[in-house]
Order: sequence, then structure tokens, then C-alpha cells
Amino acid sequence: MSTAALTLLALLAAALLALAGAGTPAAVAHLAFAVGIVPLILAAMTHFVPVLTRTGDPSAAIRRLPFFAQFAGLTAVLGLQGWLPYYIVYAAAAVDFVLAAILLRWIVRRASATLGKPHPGWRWYAGALALLMLALLAILATAVLPAEWAAWRRLHLHLNTLGLVGLAAFGTLPVLLPTALGQADPEATGWLKRRFWSMFLAVVLLATGAAFYWPVSVAGAAILLVLALGLVAQWLRRFGPRPLLADGAACALLAAVTGWSLCLLAGTLHAAGLIPARPTLSAWAAAFLLPLVTGALSQLLPVWRWPGARTPERDAMRRQLVAGGSWRALAFVAAGVAFIADQGTPGAAFLLAGMVIFASSLLRAMRISRSTR
Repeated sequence: MSTAALTLLALLAAALLALAGAGTPAAVAHLAFAVGIVPLILAAMTHFVPVLTRTGDPSAAIRRLPFFAQFAGLTAVLGLQGWLPYYIVYAAAAVDFVLAAILLRWIVRRASATLGKPHPGWRWYAGALALLMLALLAILATAVLPAEWAAWRRLHLHLNTLGLVGLAAFGTLPVLLPTALGQADPEATGWLKRRFWSMFLAVVLLATGAAFYWPVSVAGAAILLVLALGLVAQWLRRFGPRPLLADGAACALLAAVTGWSLCLLAGTLHAAGLIPARPTLSAWAAAFLLPLVTGALSQLLPVWRWPGARTPERDAMRRQLVAGGSWRALAFVAAGVAFIADQGTPGAAFLLAGMVIFASSLLRAMRISRSTR
């Protein structure tokens, strides 16, 4: 819960700073990503891996890893802002590399300790951490080979946004969205088994192409787009459009995949030099990241707050969190479209509207206590 709270504060602060034009772009972006998103993903992994591998709860040391990642991310932000010496950025990257390595080793050991075969979702988390480690090595490489700084930066950016976040998201979505609908999807396990290496290698192809030779990145983007659209088609066949749009959490997760697809198309246009980079990155945050985070938290926060058996207060908290979920999902996707069209003011307005809707739902949900029983 504390990691999720700090993540939401970091995202809100980053959005407000970006709208106000305060702070360096790198510092603001890392406030959202290194302080907000990376620790949340690590926390989600510590929650899901024991379920996927049918093993016990993580140790206290493993549960603390997201907190250490948030602290390392905050120091990196201060270094990028110029309030600490710049070398602190490299130190923070090294710390995050060690934390990712520890968590990766823990996941692999949990998978090997499973009675029978573990759920294939664990490979997606392991792959996401491997790409995060490569992204961090790219930052460390800028200190050794500064002449290639721009290429290393592009590699770092794409391995983080499409690698860490992308693989962690698509390793979770085939299971999380049916859970949000209260239904099962028998095809989810097969999709995760068949698509892992395709998505992993496509991300590597896209990231290396974006860093060193952009036409290669188009092939990676095309593969990722086909995989995402295939997952949406699977959901539509299984559940139909009405349930997907009616549930606030499911609608947000569907919007995240839609935003991912839009950003892949926009990224291809950027690689060809047709649109600038900044609107594309803003669109990724608005149309993919925010619906993904808000949709996932709508489903997971009640479970994290009241683990164990299902309770009336957990259900009441979820009802508050999914309220307005369809509208905020629409607002986030509209913001992404506006950013891609280089319409910053409407994009910011849609983005703010979506965040206000979620903040309002969150405040109402957090007021629910045991007294609702």
C-alpha cells in the first residue's frame, strides 16, 4: 500500500510539474518512472510471483526492494535536477541494477521450486527485469562511452518503456483483465506461453533499432502491434465488447492496450522523422501508462489493503475505484491522441481530467473502513 501511495504521489507531482513547465524534463520523467512506476512494478512482481509459482509469501527483505528502488529513483531525480552531483545518477542506476538482479534471482528460484510447472507469467516478469538491467547498463555505458550518449539514451528509454513496463504489463494483462471481470480465460495461459519470446525479441529489435538504425525498429514495432491487437481480439471473442467497456477496471486495461498500439504507430512516425519525440513520449504516458496503472490499482488496491478472503469492505473499495473508470480511460486515450497530434493544451486538459476522476475515486475508496462490515 505504501509503495502504491508513493507511486500515485510521484505520478501526480510529475504531471503537475510537467504542466507547469517546472523542473528539467529528465528529472520530471524520472520522478514518474524511477520513483513511481519501477517500484510499483517490483511490488506487483512480489505479489504475483508467489501466486504464479504456488510458493509462500516473499520474505521481508524481498518486500522491501520496491522501497529501496524508490529511494534510488529519488536520488537520481535530484541528480538530474542538478541538486546533487550528476554522478549520483550513475550510482542510482547501479543500485537499481543490483535490486533488479536480486529480484530476478528470487523469481527464478521460486519458479524452479514450484511443484509441477509454474504459470508462464513468471517468464514475463523475469524478461522485464532482464530488459531493465540492460537499460540500466546503457546509462552506465554513457559514462564510459560518452560519444555515443544519444544512442545509449535512446536504448535506455525504449528498454524501459517497452521492455520493463511492456513485458510486465503484457505478462499480467491476460490474467488481470479476466479477473477484473470475474471470469476465466482458458486461452490466457496459452497466449503467455506462445507470445513471450516474440514480444521479448521484438522489444530488443525495436530498442536497438531506435538507438542505432531506425528502420530495424519498424519491424519490432510491427510485431508488437500484431501481438497487442491479437490479445484484444482474444478478449473480444471471449467476453464481448459490452462487459469490457462496462467495468471500470477492465475498460482501463483495454484502453492501455489501445494506447500502446497508438504509441507504436506514433513511434514509427517519429523514427521516420515525421513527428518529434516529446509528443510521442507524452502520449505513451497518457494513453498507455496511466490507464494501465489506474486500471491495475482499481483491481489490486482492495486486495493489497485487505489480503486474504474476500470481504464486503474490499468489494466496496473496488466499487469506488472503478466508478468513472470508463470516462477516465476515454480521457487518457484522448490525451494521448492530442499529444500525438502535437496539441499540448487539449492533451493536458484531458490528462488532468482523467487524473481528477481517479483521484476522486481513490479518496472515496480510502475512506472505507472495517465499519462497512
